[in-house]
Amino acid sequence: MWALSTSGGAKAAYHHGDLRRSLLAAARALLDRGGPDAVTLREAARAAGVSHNAPYRHFPSRDALLAAVATEGFLALRARLAAAREAAPPAGRLVAIGRAYLGFAAQERAAFRLMFGGALDLAAHAELREAAEAAFTVLRDTVAEGADAASVEGATVRAWGLVHGLATLVADRQITPEAAEAGLA
Repeated sequence: MWALSTSGGAKAAYHHGDLRRSLLAAARALLDRGGPDAVTLREAARAAGVSHNAPYRHFPSRDALLAAVATEGFLALRARLAAAREAAPPAGRLVAIGRAYLGFAAQERAAFRLMFGGALDLAAHAELREAAEAAFTVLRDTVAEGADAASVEGATVRAWGLVHGLATLVADRQITPEAAEAGLA
């Protein structure tokens, strides 16, 4: 990731191969170890092995860094939901994406809490909002397959409320993933 380059042979400087990606990986590791409060631009820079000012090239604030981490989380959640939906027969799709949601919450506890914890303002981060909406659309489209047009929004909110409540209980280690899955049946 690091490459030594010279400028006119006079001075050697280090250049980072993919600073944004390295900072996101560092922030994610900090998040996994200590939650959102552990993620700072300075700590992400230290973990990525760059100067404390380097993160500002990609993230104007700590909030922007956290929003980027949460955006990646929503993209990963959307991918899991979509894969589960595609792998299931039509009659089992809603339960399949519910299980995928529960699996994400159990396996990605810190990211799940960041994504849904309310610390980030979706309106302030367009990419985050779009990624969250894309994940929600998988659920809405699945509900729409089995509901009449007039009841899709209400049925979607009820389905999300159920699975999100179960997922939160799993993430908070109040119930096992198996108990949550039983709640989907």
